[in-house]
Amino acid sequence: MERPSFKAGQLLGDIQINGLLDESDWDNAPVLDDFLTTEPQEKGIPSSATIVRVIANEKSVIIGIDCKDPNPQQIVRFSKIRDADISNEDHVKVVLDPFLDGQSGYIFAVNAFSARYDALVSDRGESENDDWDAVWEARVAIHAEGWSVEILLPIQSISFKKGLTNWGFNVERRIQRNQETIRWANVQRDQWFIQTSRAGLLTDLPAFDYGLGLNVRPSLVSELNKNGAEASSDFYVDASLDASQRLSPNVLATVTVNTDFAETEVDTRQTNLTRFPLFFPEKRTFFLEGSDIFEFGFGTGSSTVLPFFSRRIGLLENNEVPIMAGAKINGRIGKTAFGGLGVRTKSLDTEGQVYDATNMGVMRVRQNVLKESTVGVIASVGDPLNRDGSWMSGVDFTYQTTRFKGDKNFIAGAWALYTDRADLMDDKSAFGFKIDYPNDKWDAAMIYSRIGSQFDPSLGFVPRKGVHFMRVGTTYAPRPDWPWLRQMFNQFFVTYIRNIDGPWQSYSIFTAPINWRLESGDRVEANVRPVGENILQPFEIAEEVIIPEGEYHFMRYRLEAEFAAKRRLNGQATWWFGTFYDGRLDEMELQLNWNPSALLGFEFSGIRNIGRLPWGDFEQTLAGLRVRFNVTADLQLNSYLQYDTVSKTLGINARVHWIFSPLGDVFLVFNHNTLNEMTEQWVLQSQQILMKVRYNFRL
Repeated sequence: MERPSFKAGQLLGDIQINGLLDESDWDNAPVLDDFLTTEPQEKGIPSSATIVRVIANEKSVIIGIDCKDPNPQQIVRFSKIRDADISNEDHVKVVLDPFLDGQSGYIFAVNAFSARYDALVSDRGESENDDWDAVWEARVAIHAEGWSVEILLPIQSISFKKGLTNWGFNVERRIQRNQETIRWANVQRDQWFIQTSRAGLLTDLPAFDYGLGLNVRPSLVSELNKNGAEASSDFYVDASLDASQRLSPNVLATVTVNTDFAETEVDTRQTNLTRFPLFFPEKRTFFLEGSDIFEFGFGTGSSTVLPFFSRRIGLLENNEVPIMAGAKINGRIGKTAFGGLGVRTKSLDTEGQVYDATNMGVMRVRQNVLKESTVGVIASVGDPLNRDGSWMSGVDFTYQTTRFKGDKNFIAGAWALYTDRADLMDDKSAFGFKIDYPNDKWDAAMIYSRIGSQFDPSLGFVPRKGVHFMRVGTTYAPRPDWPWLRQMFNQFFVTYIRNIDGPWQSYSIFTAPINWRLESGDRVEANVRPVGENILQPFEIAEEVIIPEGEYHFMRYRLEAEFAAKRRLNGQATWWFGTFYDGRLDEMELQLNWNPSALLGFEFSGIRNIGRLPWGDFEQTLAGLRVRFNVTADLQLNSYLQYDTVSKTLGINARVHWIFSPLGDVFLVFNHNTLNEMTEQWVLQSQQILMKVRYNFRL
């Protein structure tokens, strides 16, 4: 099928980025207004018009979008913060494929409050890596006929294939109060908007010039620390440097010296009722740049295997290990994507624990084949604990098509990994495959992984070793012609995990007889889930509550209600209940978002676990409150309070983020942790006040 195309206009004069689209270059640019809906009706007529123009010169691409709306006062808009979840607000989203390879791309979205969101196309269009950040501008204007937005993208902020005058391009708009989604190209529910292989074409682009391609970003950090109530306060000032050089329009080399992650937000705490480790995502900027290239193996993930998990570098047992220096190269040449990362950490002596300085590295190469498919290799060396002889390597192949039976998605992939280290013995391999048919009405998948008992990559994440992991399931999601119901999701998934050299370990049968998304945007769900656990070694599920050896079979049930995000007060309530091992467990979770005004927003999350077991009772509570002061899209104050009864620690993380220029920003951060030792007093664990200033110099 021929891709739709749209011409870019010329950027000849000066453009003031204010959202108004009132300069002469906009008047002279070609107009794109051929939009259709994917929701509530596929290829339906939108309730309001959307008009897009693009103008460009050798340094920048500027996208102007005029969103007509007969009732501007009903536009749903709450967020102003950078990278907020704006999916449930009125917004526009743009996807760009500057390589025209159909397998990668950039995502830029803006809501009607100028809140900016950027991401990388991930997993061949199945997901978005929203931790990636770029330098770009966006401003919105609200007017009598709706709202309009201007997006300025400097060409230095992205990689692109030199010589291309056509890019993959698509635009999507969301009108939240109508639960309406509008697209230009790829107007099919079975296809994801960010699938760049299905995007249209933006044509007549100029010959871009990124200059010297040098970006130097020094940072200065001043920090005041106090560890313990009786400890003295320590003050120091330090500097760090990040620099990148474009070796070509699509190859970027980056170095970091005395790396600092002061601006990184604290992890959200989790409760753990299993005998396996929890997974926390990467948030540090240096490791997120180009992270899509390091993705490996269709069917791998945090529940099975992640061969490269960057949090293994610079973070050990909740201790931050300083990074002396690091270097990275990533890019694409022809149909080949590649990335390499090397890091040197400093030695650290903390609370009697000594970590030696060490070198670590990872390499990834991925080749595009068969239009939408890939074959690749990955390898890593080094160990965070400086153990000898540590390395890992692997190969993967993923077949993907968006034209299965004409217009359906089909993906199948296989992968294999091998690791070694001086302390590892036999069975150090892992392999697996996944077959997936992910479409709107039917979504069926099968996953299998075999993970050796000694498969322990030093830079990876493997929650269970020595197992066969199997999962198969399907979702049938019809759209009945009922005025109050948008779509039904009937789900059935079976997970079975067996020890390689022993009996079964776990099973789960997840069913969703009710999972309905209403026309209002609300959702209700009811689940029934038989579960089995074969405990071969006793484990402590809660303080002084130990699950003994034995086979356990129990039934879990869930009731869940989600309240549409178009309302100022929205959220989700979940209640898991039923038998648990030889007793009972109630898991209650509440998430509430309240946006009383454009300036102020509250996000509450709470978890309450009540277990009644023959070996002891336990109760766990975890609560978090995030308060956002959204002064402008470039100035926010966010505070995050967390408390849980397991660690008995109250943590406060407050951050002021001021983006004083598209190239520069300031962070002011306050961290405070106190411990309640079941007395009437709170004991200070740590306190930190820091300020970080950074600026990008581009040449």
